[in-house]
Amino acid sequence: MLATATRAPAGALRVQIQPGCIVCGPDHPHGLRIRYGLAEDGVITASWTPTQGWEGFRGIVHGGILSTVLDEAMSKAVAAAECEALTGELRVRFRHYVASGEKLQIRGWIVQRTKRLIETEATLRAEDGKERAHAWATFLALPKPRTGSPGPSGLIDRRREIK
Repeated sequence: MLATATRAPAGALRVQIQPGCIVCGPDHPHGLRIRYGLAEDGVITASWTPTQGWEGFRGIVHGGILSTVLDEAMSKAVAAAECEALTGELRVRFRHYVASGEKLQIRGWIVQRTKRLIETEATLRAEDGKERAHAWATFLALPKPRTGSPGPSGLIDRRREIK
């Protein structure tokens, strides 16, 4: 997941959203369309109620979908810190299955940053506050683009250089 953002008014998260993103993009025909927000303490939050369309087994939301939602929350936390980075490693512990139709709270935050590595965590909790899944990820901050690079981000610039 590529994370980029700029500061916005309190409570708002202004991220360079890809309209076709399956998690947060408004234009993806089958997307989750989750709307993430930024709390004053820098934590990313969202509410989500998964539907039957995201099930793996009958009545149970697929773990890959849950992992994706948690990765996106951590990516948004990195972006809110005005950092352009990619997920390098993702680990998820599933504590209890998630039933389709269950109302969930998503939270993602930065734990620490050392040079180009950004350690993050995220949780998925049910309405009763019980944790359904917990994720840990390491993001790798992209180097700043060279002066005069023609592309809008370091990622695009490096792809051009590799060719």
